[in-house]
Amino acid sequence: MVRVLAIADEEAPDLHAGALRDLAPDLVLSAGDLNWDYVEYVASAVDAPVAFVPGNHEPAIPRVKQTRNGTYVCDGIVCDAPRPHGAVNADRSVLEIAGLRIAGLGGCVRYREGPHQYTQQQYRRLARRLARRARRAGPVDVLLTHAPPFGMGDGDDRPHEGIEALRDAIEILQPTWHLHGHIHPYGHPKPDRQLGGTTIRNVIPWRMLEITPRALAPRDAAGRMV
Repeated sequence: MVRVLAIADEEAPDLHAGALRDLAPDLVLSAGDLNWDYVEYVASAVDAPVAFVPGNHEPAIPRVKQTRNGTYVCDGIVCDAPRPHGAVNADRSVLEIAGLRIAGLGGCVRYREGPHQYTQQQYRRLARRLARRARRAGPVDVLLTHAPPFGMGDGDDRPHEGIEALRDAIEILQPTWHLHGHIHPYGHPKPDRQLGGTTIRNVIPWRMLEITPRALAPRDAAGRMV
């Protein structure tokens, strides 16, 4: 069982350093739209890895590679370590971290100019690529996105429209959890939603979960998880 602290969109005053130590997560997942100083603060306060996807309010993230000697290179030029420090960018990637397999897709449906915003057609392409990577990697435990699927906890206005392609991605990947932010609960936690065997949860401002890796989950005689 992996203890996961999921955070998104709103800085939580009750997540002070003492509380973070008491929660003792094995992994922190950020679903985006958090100030990088806050993500770095959480990363420094817990003895656990941190992975994130960007939201629509974060700045553009340059493509940075780390060389063998530990320096970072961006567009062929030595640069600073990417922010947020202490966190791994899971956007459009499949990561194996803290015993879980995480598939990540950041941003939201385009409603204005800015980074990390895509049309529904662009999301269909991004989701297909992510699904191919995930199928090669193996069973996915968590689909981590900023925005929710269309019609599954999204909003009625254009800025909070859900991503149509996520419904197909969930049906293909069948993750145990789909964690997202973007839709602010304004003090009233949003209910979980179910799509097949996947539980969809809005994690704003933070939620704790205990997740059994799919590779370790018990199965019936037909090989299905029980």
